[in-house]
Amino acid sequence: MSSDVRTRAARPEDLSRFIVERLNAGDVEGLVALYEPGAVLALPNGQVATGRAEIRQAYEHLVADKPTFAPGQQQPTLQNGDLALTSVRLADGGVTVEVARRQPDGTWLWAIDQPSLLG
Repeated sequence: MSSDVRTRAARPEDLSRFIVERLNAGDVEGLVALYEPGAVLALPNGQVATGRAEIRQAYEHLVADKPTFAPGQQQPTLQNGDLALTSVRLADGGVTVEVARRQPDGTWLWAIDQPSLLG
């Protein structure tokens, strides 16, 4: 499926729903499409994936074993103009924190993603 036919995030909160759907589908390209070209993604080993190529590699590794992901509880979004801080409380007690940016077409993409702040 090419990224131009995937649903794009009309609201910052949509990104959290899309990530779970695409993780469970093993849709690596769909996952990468949720990020700005120069976005950063924190990795479990303390490293950071920078840019879509590194983010793609991280997700290829993550979905290889076909894990199942459950949606967490979306927390209230804090928005200031074209920036939004989103977070999700996970079932395991962890919390995700992301910074999304409104794109020129009005949709939202993540610029910074910290998927495991606590836990």
